[in-house]
Amino acid sequence: MNWKRKYQPWKHTIPAFILIGAIIIFPIVYTLYISFTNMNLYHWDNYGFVGFRNYIRALFKVDSGFIEAIGTTFLWTFLNMVLQIVIAFFIALGLNAPKLKLARVYKTLLMFPWAMPAYVSILLWKVGIYNTDFGLANKLLSWFGISKIDYLSKNVPAFLSCMVLNLWMALPFMIMMFDGALQSIDQSYYESAKMDGAGFWVKTLKITVPSVKNIMMPAVLMTTFTTFKQFDIIYLLTQQKGALTGATLQTIITYVHQKAFVSNNYGLSSAVSIVVFVLIILISLFLNKGLKEEAL
Repeated sequence: MNWKRKYQPWKHTIPAFILIGAIIIFPIVYTLYISFTNMNLYHWDNYGFVGFRNYIRALFKVDSGFIEAIGTTFLWTFLNMVLQIVIAFFIALGLNAPKLKLARVYKTLLMFPWAMPAYVSILLWKVGIYNTDFGLANKLLSWFGISKIDYLSKNVPAFLSCMVLNLWMALPFMIMMFDGALQSIDQSYYESAKMDGAGFWVKTLKITVPSVKNIMMPAVLMTTFTTFKQFDIIYLLTQQKGALTGATLQTIITYVHQKAFVSNNYGLSSAVSIVVFVLIILISLFLNKGLKEEAL
């Protein structure tokens, strides 16, 4: 009887473990296995083990493009997150201004970019705003006598264009999170600060920021990893098959996609995927350690 009671919980959790193993663990293990082979379109059935050759090629071969893609990914993540946090914070502050009318209407309208399917939003921006000949962006420039810009043909303007679109799509979520965090602050703090003669910036830096920091951290971490793994915006704007724009911009995820489904080098793409997986785990451990130390 004691034996049955002891192992009863394991009996009920076995299906969950099998499901987790099939959906999460098996793909990771199989990707790790493929990363040590030369599997590609020409070695689909007769591939062999090549050891760490794929990892060496990705990490140490200058012309592989991997190091450049890593740098672009970190720059992309850093700039997007800094701008998202700052812009969303101040927009949320404005939406919570005491005398603001129709605040609920503005908050509802702000949700539309986030609620729209990403594929639809990206293609609308590509055709309706960034198109060189009849896009809205160049029409606005022409009204001011400024020559047209080909936003997606070169890496720097393409990077900035992708970043603007990402901000447009991601800001509503961050604004909503900040809005909820701001509403949780006890208003008596502001009343006491006002009586002491504190201005807007003093109240913001001494009351608002410390109050929302711990509440916002999980949302910031989640958005950081989402931004790090961003694929659809850069791919659909610049690299979609049959609609290449000329930009050679690559993040680490588009690089993996290019090696797997364009170059058909599955061994190399698997090796890069494992490197990305390890990077994300290390960043996650580092950030979680920092949060625990700060909490203590």
